[in-house]
Amino acid sequence: MVKNSRTLKHLQEALILKQTICNDIYWVGALEWSKDHFHGHELSIRHGTSYNSYFINDEKKVLIDVVRDSHLSDLADHISQFCKVEELDILIINHAEPDHASGLPRLLQMNPNLEIYVSRGGKISVTRHFPGAEKNLKVVKTGDEIKIGKRTLRFFEAQMLHWPDTMFTYCPEDKILFSADAFGQHYAAPERFADQIDQKGLWFEAEKYFANILTLYSQQILKKIDEFLKLGWEIAIIAPAHGMCWRQNPTQIVEKYVQWATGEPQKSALIIFDTIWGGTEKMARAIAEGLEDEGVSYRMFNAGAADLADTMTDFLSCRALVVGCPTRNNKLLPTLALYMEEISGLRFKNKIGMAFGTYGWSGEAVKRLETFMQEAGIEVVIPGYKCQFSPSPEDLAKCREMGRELGQKIKAA
Repeated sequence: MVKNSRTLKHLQEALILKQTICNDIYWVGALEWSKDHFHGHELSIRHGTSYNSYFINDEKKVLIDVVRDSHLSDLADHISQFCKVEELDILIINHAEPDHASGLPRLLQMNPNLEIYVSRGGKISVTRHFPGAEKNLKVVKTGDEIKIGKRTLRFFEAQMLHWPDTMFTYCPEDKILFSADAFGQHYAAPERFADQIDQKGLWFEAEKYFANILTLYSQQILKKIDEFLKLGWEIAIIAPAHGMCWRQNPTQIVEKYVQWATGEPQKSALIIFDTIWGGTEKMARAIAEGLEDEGVSYRMFNAGAADLADTMTDFLSCRALVVGCPTRNNKLLPTLALYMEEISGLRFKNKIGMAFGTYGWSGEAVKRLETFMQEAGIEVVIPGYKCQFSPSPEDLAKCREMGRELGQKIKAA
């Protein structure tokens, strides 16, 4: 009996050690290993995801962010290692999107007197998502702070990283920034820190998160990061709401956000095409050969087989978009229409492009592609090219020459 008791104690101590972010601050969130898409079916994810919630064990018992309702039992179990859920004093909601906050109604059933701190935007989103929670809300703004014992919590309104309600919570005594969705990744792992896992997978997921979710708000992000850095808050750990915490050179992810938001592309191209009988693919390959002639690297995807979110991630760091589509029913193929809608919506910065395609008897697709690019802020630097039915040797020679010309423009940028 004594041996079993000691074994249980050792297991509990090991669990707490694994949950520890720093002294008296613990990860108490949930992992979803099998999750393969997010935001409905919009965003593919390769490594599952985590819903990060953090517990601060001070004179006041503080929880930072909730989890989605389906994982509330995991949250409650993790909190129980330190206190009862009904003993929590304060909840900070940095961001009220349902993946982080849909467990709130049940949490309030367990602890109806919980004080909830939100941003001004957070008051709106919490009230709209979770009617009845408004009586518990306390609204804070940038510069406000609360004492929870030996620690202080300061707040910074970080609108559009990535919702209008987003705020950061900072603990100066431990130099930890709880950053909501900003600086996170969709990554499930038993480890808690970025330096403990595969770096290639980590950085791809971080870039993918930015490319597919935050790119549209790049201008606001640059403004907010500049505003935040001017506060001079020293950071030892960044603890986001998804994925790994950053502790080794933690601001490296902030620097990457500035790079991605600024739109500093590599001298490379992304070729996206779809094809019906192979003609448009032949044109794509000829253009690729022209890029190779100029020593310009590229990635090439068939839109019908590629993953949309992965392709957007590759496009984030490219200088040029080369897109090809045959005309069908006087319009684009649905696969290409989806890609162009996504590109148009995300509004990538500092991009150039050109279009190409085959047609049978009308040939509107190339013009439509150019219109999409112009609407997306992509400068069309070479007039589109189309050929009827299957491309001739002369057509392919023209495509190769277009690739060379585009390669020269990429290198000159």
